[in-house]
This record gives sequence, structure tokens and C-alpha cells, in this order.
Amino acid sequence: MRISPIIEVGELLKIHKDSEVMIFDASNSKNAKVNYETEHLEGAVFVDLNTQLADIKSDFSEGGRHPLPRIETFAEILTDLGISKNKHIVIYDDNNGSNASARFWWMLKSAGHKKVQVLNGGLSQAKGNNFPLSAKTEIIKRASEPYQIDEWKLPTIEINEVENVSQNPNYLIVDVRDKERYEGKFEPIDLIAGHIPGAINVPFTENLDQIGLFLKPDELRNKYITLFGEIKAENIIIHCGSGVTACHTLLALDYAGIETPKLYVGSWSEWSRNNKMIEKTNA
Repeated sequence: MRISPIIEVGELLKIHKDSEVMIFDASNSKNAKVNYETEHLEGAVFVDLNTQLADIKSDFSEGGRHPLPRIETFAEILTDLGISKNKHIVIYDDNNGSNASARFWWMLKSAGHKKVQVLNGGLSQAKGNNFPLSAKTEIIKRASEPYQIDEWKLPTIEINEVENVSQNPNYLIVDVRDKERYEGKFEPIDLIAGHIPGAINVPFTENLDQIGLFLKPDELRNKYITLFGEIKAENIIIHCGSGVTACHTLLALDYAGIETPKLYVGSWSEWSRNNKMIEKTNA
């Protein structure tokens, strides 16, 4: 039976003490590790976006700000975290799943892990529903068997391929950054403002309701089916600033029961540093 990629707090409360359930805090906002050490969901282990979920280079033109680690490296990280194939993994963060929870979810799914879910509403929703909290150091026991990964199973696309299809009407590039960044009016992180020519803007925040919970699967499905039209999933490319929040939309699509499109991991942080054409939206 297919497991939903989203789990509600009430569901997690029923299973969180099960020995097969492992909870991970993937928060990546300012002082995330300190905040975790002060307060986290009982039993949760901290996972670091920058050191465990990415292989950051000194030159961001090579893969952007958060390139994927080598698959062998990720397999070793999972082993060190105590994760084995049979474990039920639940991930949360302090930003409604849009921080690094979705990225960790995508990486585990792409590694072939079966039981992996993101906590709907993240830390704030858990606290609001009286989930037990802890400040103690959680003991991490390395898995007894190495985690085996043969290849990334979910589709990705490289910068030159994106460039080749960016103006092709049979393809669709979806930029999930905030509207102001897409339009080129505001760029707080990368060197150049704007967007990939031909890309459309669907901010990842549109996947959430007013209190930061994912829209219902039917709502998400209707929204994206209408948006994608006749374009096949294999011709749809999702990107953001550095390949992290793009995974939030990929998570939303999976929640909606829609086939997973391609992730452009390098995203705007790579594109904008490689002398590629850019577009800005006129006011």
C-alpha cells in the first residue's frame, strides 16, 4: 500500500515510540542546531542540510549552493544516522516542511526508501498539539548493516539540458521562489536577480494554507493538473534557488498523486553564475 508522504501530528503521536520509527529535525533557519539542542520533538535526531544533505563547493557555479552529495557519501550518512531500509522515517523542520524536510524526503525517496514522511506543519504544529518535547542529547546508533543505494531513482536534470529545452513549448520549467525574486525585483542570496528564460513562477508557499499546512491532495492535484496541461512529467522541471525548496513542490505533487517531475538541483544559484541568459519581469 502506498504511504502518504505527509503525516499529521495526531498520527505521529500514535506511533512515535515504535522502535521502527525514527524522527529527524531538518531545520535550517538561523541557529537551527542551537534551537534543536534547546527544544526538539522527543527522540528526534538533528540532520544538517549543509553537511549531510549537500556537498557544498567553494564555487557555487558548480552545482549551485546545495549540490547533492555523492550517492556513496549519502549512503554512509544514512548508515551513520542509524537508518536501515525497514525504518519508518518522519522528518520535520521549523518552516512547515519547506526548509530541508522536503529535501531529505526527496533524497530518501530517490535512494529507494519506502517509508518516509514529512510532518505536516512542522515543529510549530507539533508544539501546538502537545507533542512531547525534549532537550536531551539523542544517542545515535550506527546501523548494523551499510545502507545500500545503487542510484538516484527520482529524475534530475543538468544545467545544459535545462538550457536546451527552456524555450521548447513541450517542456515546462517551474520556478518555486517568491514572486519578487522570480521577477528580478529582489535577490537576497544570489548574485544576479531574475529567472530562467521561459520559466513560470509558482511559489512553493502556494502549496500551503493560511496556517502553514499542506493543501488537501485534491486541491493540489486540481491546481497542478490544470497548470501542467498536456505536458508529460518527464518534461516538467522544478527548481528554486538552490535545490532545496523545489523539493517542497515535488513533495506536494507526490502528496497529490502526481508523477514526480525532474529536479534541477543547481537551480538559480548555479544558473545565475554561468553566464546564462536571464529574464526579468517588467513592472
